[in-house]
Amino acid sequence: MGILDFVKAELIDVIEWLEDSGDVLVWRFPDKDHQIKMGAKLTVREGQAAVFVNEGQIADVFKPGLYSLTTQNMPVMTTLRSWKYGFESPFKAEVYFVSTRNFLDLKWGTQNPVMMRDPDFGVVRLRAFGTYGIKVNDPGVFMKQIVGTEGTYTTDEIEGQLRSMLVSSFAAMLGNSHTAALDLAANYQTMGEKARTDMETDFQGYGLSLTRFVIENISVPPEVEKMLDTRSQMGIVGGDMARFTQFQTAQAIPEAAKSGGAGDFMGMGAGIAMGQQMAGAMASSFSQQQQQPPPQQTAQSAQSKFCVQCGKAAPPEAKFCPECGKPLDQKCPECGTPVEPAAKFCKECGHKLS
Repeated sequence: MGILDFVKAELIDVIEWLEDSGDVLVWRFPDKDHQIKMGAKLTVREGQAAVFVNEGQIADVFKPGLYSLTTQNMPVMTTLRSWKYGFESPFKAEVYFVSTRNFLDLKWGTQNPVMMRDPDFGVVRLRAFGTYGIKVNDPGVFMKQIVGTEGTYTTDEIEGQLRSMLVSSFAAMLGNSHTAALDLAANYQTMGEKARTDMETDFQGYGLSLTRFVIENISVPPEVEKMLDTRSQMGIVGGDMARFTQFQTAQAIPEAAKSGGAGDFMGMGAGIAMGQQMAGAMASSFSQQQQQPPPQQTAQSAQSKFCVQCGKAAPPEAKFCPECGKPLDQKCPECGTPVEPAAKFCKECGHKLS
């Protein structure tokens, strides 16, 4: 190989990136020990941007298109290189291709539960997870703030940092939402869009855009879930404790049969039966108490006599009214039939007694 062929081989005349991976954000064009030829062809495809870096300083940024590199379409590089008169010699520069497409289905989730005050359960601990999407909208800022000089930069390398931002902002929004835990599922879409809008400014500071933020699930602790399940089961049987006990027994039978715990199940069944008997006895006693008059009132009614003339109460052994002296044990003056002390008319002939 002659000296001219060697020099020719050292010059780069085609610069492009044929992306072969779906998670690469930034890829550096391999130009080690090579120089870029003036007039070289730069191909930037849709969903890409090309960033030229000269001695650690970001120079020109190219959007999608086909370019022939000259001093005319490289204004910043021309200034940095002092090519004031259009000097057309080969030059050394680092070229980074930045993917500007939308990266969807990135995962987020709360590593620790979020504390919030709930009107139904008091203070509860909530966990949440979902997906989000990002897009590089300013390749220059993204290179300065995030990438640096790495040759290849993937979404895996930035997800940890972004996830911390997302979870912190989401936890603050959830705590200030004043939405009951039972109503959160109905507001996933509204809350997700609000969270995306609130966090957009933070993402723009890194040259990124938060294109979507989806809440897939917000869950309460297992003990609260168990309480909700029990409340739902009681709702099915209408709050009737006897029916609820029967419902639980019916559910326990298949589980006991599977585990072979016949003895345990029999003991449990005896306990449930005793509980049913106690519940029934309590219900019966309560019903009787509601139907019977108060004991004091009953005793007083049984032991007292009432004067027909003045209505004054008298002891059961009294023969005459202590107020007006009228006899308490009376007979109808018309027909002679015995009458009750408090009677107004004779039950036999209807004669008026007072």
